[in-house]
Amino acid sequence: MGSAALGVTRVRCASGVFVLLAGLAACTTGLPGPDLGGIYNRAAQQGHFERNPIIVIPGVLGSRLVQRSEERTRTVWGAFGGNWADPRGAEGARLLALPMDRDVPLRDLRDDVEAIEVLDRIRVILLRLPVEQKAYFHLLGALGAGGYRDENLGLAGAIDYGSDHYTCFQFAYDWRRDNVENARRLHEFILEKRAYVLAEDRRRFGRERSDLKFDIVAHSMGGLVTRYYLRYGAADLPADGSVPAPTWAGAEHVEHAVLVATPNAGSIDAVRNLIEGASFSFLLPSFPPALLGTMPALYQLLPRTRHGALVAEDGTQLDLFDAAVWKTYGWGLLDPSQDESLAELLPDVASRAERSEIAEAHLRVVLRRAERFHEALDRPARTPPGLLLHLIAGDAEPTAARLRARGQGEPPKIIESAPGDGVVLRTSAILDERVGADWTPGVKTPIDWDRVTFLFQDHLGLTRDPAFTDNLLFVLLEEPRHTRP
Repeated sequence: MGSAALGVTRVRCASGVFVLLAGLAACTTGLPGPDLGGIYNRAAQQGHFERNPIIVIPGVLGSRLVQRSEERTRTVWGAFGGNWADPRGAEGARLLALPMDRDVPLRDLRDDVEAIEVLDRIRVILLRLPVEQKAYFHLLGALGAGGYRDENLGLAGAIDYGSDHYTCFQFAYDWRRDNVENARRLHEFILEKRAYVLAEDRRRFGRERSDLKFDIVAHSMGGLVTRYYLRYGAADLPADGSVPAPTWAGAEHVEHAVLVATPNAGSIDAVRNLIEGASFSFLLPSFPPALLGTMPALYQLLPRTRHGALVAEDGTQLDLFDAAVWKTYGWGLLDPSQDESLAELLPDVASRAERSEIAEAHLRVVLRRAERFHEALDRPARTPPGLLLHLIAGDAEPTAARLRARGQGEPPKIIESAPGDGVVLRTSAILDERVGADWTPGVKTPIDWDRVTFLFQDHLGLTRDPAFTDNLLFVLLEEPRHTRP
């Protein structure tokens, strides 16, 4: 869907709301669509103090990563052309990968790459011609249509909000890193934006909201960051290896959390990417398994072992969080054919054997961290009063549900598919614990959902669907607040 389908690419915030809503409603496959302008135009222009500011959290790959120096800012992820970090070269691969070392905590394995903004679009240079692919442009545009003035879009001039662009914020985060770290960064971000909004309230209106809270709209892995933050705030996982009891520290600052296409029980795609590498588009280069294998967050997208996502050739269930399984089959970081990539990522390590030892040590750490992250998210807990959890997911695309391991050095084979969005299973989005267990009537899940909505779209296409915009704007603009007993 190009910008023409939105009706306009630059709108003023008063009269343009209806135009943008109408354009979004027209973006359909020929089926009747809702009159979003007629439904929400009045609510979208409602007074500033009647609504919470919004935070948008993207999924994996959804934030632009850069390396800054005194001389220049170099794109590591988010623009593909010119002086970008091309992973086909050793220098580019090292920039995109995270450092690895033995006996060094993950939090201390740092580089000088940082996230600066959510990717509303991706710019690719193909045969010297610029090509743009929409990423989160439509989601941000839908929120703009609802009267949420995105700070980044307003400052960049993408949409003309005048000076009124402080009610919608993009939380860009380093999607390579551990999501507990990202939740801690989200806490710092919320405190910073809360102080900013209150200061703007005082400056513009001479008063402020004592009970200011945010609403969050999070896509894909961004929903996992959100859920951890809501449950534990800025707290790390316990050092003794225990499963923490949810404190709901993050809920102090959040009223509505809308999770979109979130892999709450993981995704088979994460397994395949870590084993086979990934090519995200025919326009982009491939990313080898060793490079992706350095990133802790990708292991936190793995499916749960108890759901039977991976079996041996004889049907025996395999544990994806056991490094011995990866070693037995020669997968990912432990694939002998990845030594050339490891040599690029570890240029100061001359010995192949030593590189293999470092890779195996790193794999053990990130697998255990991912398992503990899941245990913290999966612990059943009632959502506290004042916090509402919404899920919007797809269930019309065949989605990989089970893999069978084959011989050493061979990628596993998909042996079962089920309804989902092409990346995330329907059962994963709702975290249905009946998978891999005896089926019973009624969904069994540790997540205390207030509402679940299913749409007939793929993983990113969900955010372009008029039904998504309709449901999202209802939740944010019209649904009664504080409805939980």
